[in-house]
Amino acid sequence: MTTERVAAIDCGTNSIRLLVADVDPDTGTLVDLDRRMRIVRLGQSVDTTGRLAPEALERTFAACRDYHEAIEALGAKRLRFVATSASRDAENREDFRSGVREILGVEPEVVTGDEEAALSFTGATRELTGGPDPAAAPGSTAFARPFLVVDIGGGSTEFVLGADRVEAARSVDMGCVRMTERHLRSDPPTATEIAAAKADIDAAIDLAAEAVPLERANTLVGLAGSVATVAGIALDLPEYDASRIHHARIAVDRVREITERLLAATHDERAAIPVMHPGRVDVIGAGALVLLTVMERVGAREVVVSEHDILDGIAWSTLV
Repeated sequence: MTTERVAAIDCGTNSIRLLVADVDPDTGTLVDLDRRMRIVRLGQSVDTTGRLAPEALERTFAACRDYHEAIEALGAKRLRFVATSASRDAENREDFRSGVREILGVEPEVVTGDEEAALSFTGATRELTGGPDPAAAPGSTAFARPFLVVDIGGGSTEFVLGADRVEAARSVDMGCVRMTERHLRSDPPTATEIAAAKADIDAAIDLAAEAVPLERANTLVGLAGSVATVAGIALDLPEYDASRIHHARIAVDRVREITERLLAATHDERAAIPVMHPGRVDVIGAGALVLLTVMERVGAREVVVSEHDILDGIAWSTLV
């Protein structure tokens, strides 16, 4: 098979992202042509109302119109649109589906948690599984298998364990938007609010552990915006730089320090952090707390941050 130009859209609870890429299954390479993200907060209040808000739908449709222009301009031959947690939960999800069909000409696939987990694993580990020795010692520059991929979204978090393929997976209702809306309502959040969020996160990890043997993980791979933002802070970057963040290794002590800082900060203090995307200011404390709690529960000394995630997995899946 020759190189093909494909497009992938990942529509989550907090953001909608586009990737247009040239993919070559023979060499296992994926070359970005356009990769972009917009915060649309599709899951706004879904946890409490059970419905997608009209303004959230319009923000999402506006992004879809822009993405359609980019896909057409680059001449992608295949497009797959995957929708995740918010559109699984909403009573009025058909409004969302019909709007996407009208704009992009494809059916949005509301994937199950297990399907979402498999796509995330493929995207995150495709580069890792073909390289370093699977028996690499902790602390070396190689990546020891099996991997535990943790994709912290707005409404859900996926836990996926595997070496060259998925061996166990579970999606749980734990994400930065959901935890913020449920618990972290003060600015900055109170100790009581943080404790309640921590208990909720622990309970969700317990559910994940029923299906995924977390203790088997030798390398923790962290995905999505909350993890990348924590990494950018840890690296003291003057601005967001995906090339610096991709495959950065952040120690648990550094994650703990950053989490405590974010949870103690006001909105304005968080907004002033150079790598902070404006759409993550309100939810980054919860996202960092999820990451830290996962690291502590699995005994991870560090997290390997991947900028390649479910979006890349969706792109690869267009060739199947």
